[in-house]
This record gives sequence, structure tokens and C-alpha cells, in this order.
Amino acid sequence: MTQNHIRRTLIWWLYGSAFAHFLVGALLPLLANQPLLEAYHRSVEAGFWLHAAPQAARAQQIWWISLFGATVQCLALWMGALIYCGNRYRSSVAWAWLIIGLILWAPQDMLISLQNQMQSHVWIDSAALLAMLPPLIWLWQHDRHKQQAIPQNTGNSGETVPKTKQ
Repeated sequence: MTQNHIRRTLIWWLYGSAFAHFLVGALLPLLANQPLLEAYHRSVEAGFWLHAAPQAARAQQIWWISLFGATVQCLALWMGALIYCGNRYRSSVAWAWLIIGLILWAPQDMLISLQNQMQSHVWIDSAALLAMLPPLIWLWQHDRHKQQAIPQNTGNSGETVPKTKQ
């Protein structure tokens, strides 16, 4: 398998991940109050209430989950845009920003989840990291080495831009 084939495969994998985030974000507001999530709601409520949670607390939880759906959709669009830029311009910087974002998000999310005994969130976060970090690191290294091998031009703004093929 060639490096270009691996690169294309990893990029499609990451596009799939961004699409999955978009889909989950779109579905969260629709599913937040459905019986399908009843066990999840009870597990969250158990972290905050000794007995059954008041109805107002459940309503607020459903509202937060619905709002989170829009946030996840927006995140998916940003992911898609960075993946596009990383792919189109072979930009190691785009991959680096995605890596930094994951490294910033995951420990915080996992710590907050563990503080409230939400191990399922830690497992989901771990799966997301395992699905996205290895491809991103590979792409970052691959494109960084390719960029270093190409002579650079200085653009009008003084920034360094890769030389284009003629």
C-alpha cells in the first residue's frame, strides 16, 4: 500500500468521523426525550440525586442534551473544514490543530465525567481518541515531512507558502 493510498484512506476515515459527529449532533435534540435514552438519563441523575430526580431536573437535562447537539454539529463542521484544508493543502498545521483540540478536550471531559461516576463517557471519549488521534498523527507527520521537502516561496503577506506544481 502506497503512502498516498494510506493518506487518502485516513482522510476518508476522518471525514467519516466528522460526519458521524454531525449526525449525532443532529439526532441528539430529536432523541433527548425518547425512551431509548431512559437508562442514560437515570445514570446521569444518579450522579446528582440520591433518589429519583425531580421532573424539572429531567427537563433541564433534556434541554442541555438538545443544546449539546447543536454544539456537536458545529464542531463537526469545523472538523470537516480542517480536514478539507489539511487534505487540499497538505497542511500539517490543520492536522496539528485537530490533534491539539482533542488533547485539550479529552482529559477535561474524562475528568469531569469521572468526578460524576460517568464511566460510559470515559469509554466514549477513549474510543473517539483511538479513532482519531492515530490517523491525525500519521497525517501530521506525513504532510510535515512532505512540506519540508518542498522548496518554499514567500507570499505577499510575508508568510511562507508551499511552491505549487506547474
